[in-house]
Amino acid sequence: MDLNLKNWFSEMNDLWPGQCMSLKVKKMLWEEKSKFQHIQIFESESYGRVLSLDGIIQCTERDEFGYQEMIAFLPLCCHPEPRKVLIVGGGDGGVAREVVKHPLVQEVYQVEIDDRVVDLSKEFLPFMACGFQSPKLNLTIGDGFHFMKNHVGEFDVIITDSSDPVGPAVCLFQESYFSLMKRALRPGGVICSQGGTYWTEMKQVQDTLTHCRSQFPVAAYAYSSVPTYPCGQIGYVIGSLNESTNLKEPTIIFTDEELEKMNMRYYTSDMHRAAFTLPRYAANSLK
Repeated sequence: MDLNLKNWFSEMNDLWPGQCMSLKVKKMLWEEKSKFQHIQIFESESYGRVLSLDGIIQCTERDEFGYQEMIAFLPLCCHPEPRKVLIVGGGDGGVAREVVKHPLVQEVYQVEIDDRVVDLSKEFLPFMACGFQSPKLNLTIGDGFHFMKNHVGEFDVIITDSSDPVGPAVCLFQESYFSLMKRALRPGGVICSQGGTYWTEMKQVQDTLTHCRSQFPVAAYAYSSVPTYPCGQIGYVIGSLNESTNLKEPTIIFTDEELEKMNMRYYTSDMHRAAFTLPRYAANSLK
């Protein structure tokens, strides 16, 4: 990461060498090193407020909904009755904001390891942190691995809103993590994890999907468009314990009126189906 003399934030790291995303900074709002990571929040020239962890853009005010809505509603709409949901990570509150919208969701448990991300998001990113205000939500500051070990067979859906596989998020991309999620699910449960992009991280996508397939009889990769993520896309690895689940077909078809009431800006039933349609080379690589 580099914040240079001309006030440009440039996302440069070894995850996608030879390229970077740059945003012009109007004002740095906050910067600190927590116990786990380097946190920066700034006002950008054209994307609103931005959260960066360890020099990697996590979300921007302009396009965050393209990620939050899809990582939440893809798995929720792959399950016929998603009443009890677990979110691992998601300290900015965006995924929680979306999950609590679903009419069948009754309880949401969230485990975030870094309390400073939660606190700073509440202060500087209220458009996402509003998710923490729902009476459906129970927030725990702690380790997702430890939490799931103590909650076996409890959840209908588990959503892992992780940063990229560096720092504290590395363990969330390993086979042992998918095994742990499987044990924490009720029969027929569904999981969804941030899965990277096939344009720059095909090996990571392949490995993550392989880990998911090793634990779940039904698994697939989907993606959505988010301009400030690498190559403008982000992927999701989704698995179901129900062998008859058709991940590509939503179980609930929301009307336009219902979508408007939920303030949905990206997710629709058509976008759900389209998210699983991959370019030929990517589809062949992920068989």
